[in-house]
Amino acid sequence: MTWRILTTEPHITVSYNVVEDVLFADWTGDQARESVMDGCERILHLHYLKQHHCKMVLNDNSHVTSIWDDASEWVAVDWLPRMYKAGCRLFAWVYSPNQYSRLSADKALSYGAEGIMATTFDSKQTALAWLRAME
Repeated sequence: MTWRILTTEPHITVSYNVVEDVLFADWTGDQARESVMDGCERILHLHYLKQHHCKMVLNDNSHVTSIWDDASEWVAVDWLPRMYKAGCRLFAWVYSPNQYSRLSADKALSYGAEGIMATTFDSKQTALAWLRAME
């Protein structure tokens, strides 16, 4: 599978697979409210969702090493609705091995993601297989 890197920052790398039409967000290291918000805005403003009608996002937290629950509510009530408006319909979220990061993801999803089918996974491979099956 070929991923085209769209942006790289110390806390996130965002890529796009034109063949499978999947936007891939690979989060790295310690995350805090500021880095989560910045990374989320980068994903949203890359315009791949709108311009290419991309509806699938693979959100990989497997390299996240910290809790980020202070951004969980913002992700759920602000960012995910804007992702939906931009065209996102399937959101595969790969857990971090860090228990506190996992709790942050669960907290974000506990608010709901109206219009978006969001599911958590323990591996990138399983998440990608789910996206392929749901397409």
